[in-house]
Amino acid sequence: MLESVGLLTGSPWIYAVVAVSVLLDVFLPVLPSGVLVITTATAAAAGTTTVAGAAAGAADKVAQVPREVPSLLILMVCAAVASVLGDLVAFRLARRDGGRLTRALARSRRLTIAQERLGGALSRGGGILVVIARFAPAGRSVVSLSAGAAHRKVKEFLPWSVLAGVAWTGYSAGLGYFGGQWLGASWVGAAVSVLALFAAGALAAYVIRRPAAASARAAAVTAAPAA
Repeated sequence: MLESVGLLTGSPWIYAVVAVSVLLDVFLPVLPSGVLVITTATAAAAGTTTVAGAAAGAADKVAQVPREVPSLLILMVCAAVASVLGDLVAFRLARRDGGRLTRALARSRRLTIAQERLGGALSRGGGILVVIARFAPAGRSVVSLSAGAAHRKVKEFLPWSVLAGVAWTGYSAGLGYFGGQWLGASWVGAAVSVLALFAAGALAAYVIRRPAAASARAAAVTAAPAA
């Protein structure tokens, strides 16, 4: 897998590509931003392993760090900053003209389903669900657009957006880096890391939907006529 994207991960442009992908996937949840972060982090792990092996195998030679090895720290900073900026852009646009964005959202089946599943739960669950929803499919889009359309204050939304972006970035980059260290910098390690990212998304969606389902059952019991 790394061979097929070697030219991209070996260029400084990889940081711009990751940043743009993360920033825009709040509007286009189909963008593989998580996969890009994992793949780049796996490439960083490959470079670290290569340099360590060269140093251990040739003590009398100077191990040179390949220039094409991406920096994990720069990757994480770019992804986290882009995540927060994307959230704020969506939040501001929805706050300024929520009606138009609501109609645009209604044209996307994926976002409509996410809105139905997450919207009510997020309105009741508070800020921590903003962090959990960052891992759920289209959860970031629903949170940012819904918060803006509801005219929430920036100071209420921004801290949770920052925490969500840092948590998602750390998890995704950690999967790629440690997966590359433990399983090797190959398509196997990257695939296992991507599956772990999808598993976290499925778990986040389940955690968010569970309170909503419980509330719906409680409301049905309350509304039922007394026997």
